[in-house]
Amino acid sequence: MHRGSTHALAKAKSRMNHRRLAPHRFEHRHGIFRPMKLIAGNSNRPLAEGVASYLGLSLCKAQVRRFADMEIFVEIHENVRGEDVFILQSTSFPANDHLMELLIITDALRRSSARRITAVLPYFGYARQDRKSGSRTPISAKLVANLITHAGADRVLTLDLHAGQIQGFFDVPLDNLYAAPTIARDIKQRLNLPNIMVVSPDVGGVVRARALAKRIDAPLAIVDKRRERAGESEVMNIIGEVEGYNCILIDDIVDSGGTLCNAAEALLKNGATDVYAYCTHGVFSGGAVSRISQSKIKEFVVTDSIMPTEAVKVARNIRTLPIADLLGEAIKRTATESSVSSLFD
Repeated sequence: MHRGSTHALAKAKSRMNHRRLAPHRFEHRHGIFRPMKLIAGNSNRPLAEGVASYLGLSLCKAQVRRFADMEIFVEIHENVRGEDVFILQSTSFPANDHLMELLIITDALRRSSARRITAVLPYFGYARQDRKSGSRTPISAKLVANLITHAGADRVLTLDLHAGQIQGFFDVPLDNLYAAPTIARDIKQRLNLPNIMVVSPDVGGVVRARALAKRIDAPLAIVDKRRERAGESEVMNIIGEVEGYNCILIDDIVDSGGTLCNAAEALLKNGATDVYAYCTHGVFSGGAVSRISQSKIKEFVVTDSIMPTEAVKVARNIRTLPIADLLGEAIKRTATESSVSSLFD
């Protein structure tokens, strides 16, 4: 064989071996291999490990710890110069601690010359403060968006924002993922029920409920809650005929759980066969888990965008739906500059 041909073959084999030994490099759509790293804060380590497993990565070695006075300290133990780095961190309880972790990790990466920093927020904790709710009140979602941007994030990846207009609060690109395809697949595979009807627990969630109903080809109903006079309990009016249907309540956030539990009771009083509930973000504040366990909801399914507590894990009617594959695929497509929106077509 010609000497030049032998040399070219050796170089080709070397490149192939290098690619096999470097699973953290993803092929760009133009054929260029770019380095990539995934780093996790302390908010949801199991989810981060699931995403890393989907991508075939090891989590970036880093130390996120606290001094005696609870100041947060971050040290990255790997070279990230020129890397495409993704930080996976939900701003869930304790929200302020986890937010500060995210900001400090971002600053550490920026000062370490990372090429691009993407903040992956499975749960954006301040999303419910998206407008002035009264005189002299803040728009905290905008403030948090500013903090994340000024800390050094080049783009943001999040899941089921409470209000779509929050995307406009960020001055960097933001991809808002949807749990609806994962939920629809779970409904078809796990429940496989006849006479399914999707129900929005309030008027504000109609768009979300309609999108799910379209995916599973089911009719739609709405729970309209009204308080006729101050001091009186809320009246649940059902818009739609639910008698004889297996009803699926759909919401983005479950906090105290009161609205969903009351909605389930109203649906059963109006002739529903059984009531199930699906939520993206399980905040579960106060006695929410106990309230749901004692409710008439047959099964309550919530994604692991927020790390489930031990109480959630042992609750009789609460099941966790993994979203690591969804986040992992979105991260991979972002790294390779492929379409993320086509995930939901």
